[in-house]
Amino acid sequence: MKTRTLGQQGLTVSAIGLGCMGMSFAYGGADEARSLATLHHALERGITLFDTAEVYGPYVNEELIGRAFAGRWDQVVIATKFGFNVGGRHKNPDGTTSMTDSRPENVRAVTEASLQRLGAPVIDLLYQHRVDPAVPIEETVGAMARLVEEGKVRHLGLSEAGPDTIRRAHAVHPIAAVQSEWSLWTRDPEAHVLPVLRELGIGFVPYSPLGRGFLTGTITSTADLAEGDWRAAQPRFSAEALAANMKIADVVRQLAAGRGCTPAQLALAWLLGQGEDVVPIPGTTRPERIDENLGALDITLTPAETAAIAAAMPPVQGLRYRPEFMTMVDG
Repeated sequence: MKTRTLGQQGLTVSAIGLGCMGMSFAYGGADEARSLATLHHALERGITLFDTAEVYGPYVNEELIGRAFAGRWDQVVIATKFGFNVGGRHKNPDGTTSMTDSRPENVRAVTEASLQRLGAPVIDLLYQHRVDPAVPIEETVGAMARLVEEGKVRHLGLSEAGPDTIRRAHAVHPIAAVQSEWSLWTRDPEAHVLPVLRELGIGFVPYSPLGRGFLTGTITSTADLAEGDWRAAQPRFSAEALAANMKIADVVRQLAAGRGCTPAQLALAWLLGQGEDVVPIPGTTRPERIDENLGALDITLTPAETAAIAAAMPPVQGLRYRPEFMTMVDG
């Protein structure tokens, strides 16, 4: 397995990780036996970075990861996330409920709860899942840093954070990685976030690198989504947007055919070609998809090819989240 380093504190991980959200949350029915088989197969194939979060389920995804890797913590790098106000636990002074909660006391409480659910001795990479506008990032990262000092966490990260937040957080404690959506149909981080990360020496972990499955060419209408699939309610997966965005899937399929690979492999190879500080975390619940995704590591794109692929993409239609959730994307 090829490896890459996130940040400047020595966090070395497999060049492709595994996003575990879909095993318990968002994409329809869960199959624990198949998920465990997928997790074990990923580790056997050399994947070391596994991404979960408190809110996935909630809670049950971390418990799944705990069952999968019990007694094997020295072989894996576990990333988990906090920051949503899960179940409305925290009320504002005026009685309203916010969607985020990164108060220092909550940072400690939820991190210790995540450790218990995982059954792990330490969390390798702890992300703030969404920036909390009600809590200065310095206070949140200060609380995260104390958990590092206590040996409960090894490295710190941010998710969907903007440039100013990243700079302020990094000034409090080194940030190893920033996680945001990035793919051939979500190019948002390129203009403003990536330059800051490279200036500061912070790694980038793209989630949904296959466009939530769309770039694989397997989703042509909402009828292809399982009952209860979270994607069906997102603007980019509306019937109108999907019809318009099929042009993107078609281009990816054509380019992949020209390279003799699958659309998923081409999309992942494009991200991997963006730099050695990029570690995508495609999600899957099937062992065979692990093998397909890892095939992207055998595809080397030149800088000219990488630029040409991006230039060939038609404009994407539709917001990637519903408007109320887009407000939680910092910067």
